[in-house]
Amino acid sequence: MFEERLHELGYELPEAATPSFIYVPVVVHNGVAYVSGQLPKVDGEVKLTGKVGGNVSLEEAQESARICILQGLSCLKQELGSLDRIDRFLKVTGFVNSAEGFNQQPKVIDAASDLIEKIFGEKGRHARSAVGAAELPRSTPVEIEMMVAIKMD
Repeated sequence: MFEERLHELGYELPEAATPSFIYVPVVVHNGVAYVSGQLPKVDGEVKLTGKVGGNVSLEEAQESARICILQGLSCLKQELGSLDRIDRFLKVTGFVNSAEGFNQQPKVIDAASDLIEKIFGEKGRHARSAVGAAELPRSTPVEIEMMVAIKMD
């Protein structure tokens, strides 16, 4: 159901990213899936680097946020077997690599929230934080982590 909706919206899930450091992409505990911070990788590579409000535009950052969500969904599918096991999104935390004076972090992460709601409908409505950061891993403009309630077997 949710993967069909994703395709209807014109999106494909990328291959789930392999961690480069010492962590796992998803931990499931007591009916909640905790998704590690996802970077905007395309074909396994970071294609855009820099600071939002500096060399990265708001629109480029919003697209990076959507890519982070797709990466996270890929990790969830790999861990859960199907996105249909998602009961609802609980929380999204977005970090935005911000140039001095940039204060539109919520507008960047709105792109991620909007995509989630388009795919999951009411189940996609979530609590959220949008945080400005001085630096992010690999100098990416955005990093996003998620908490998702899952249907238990």
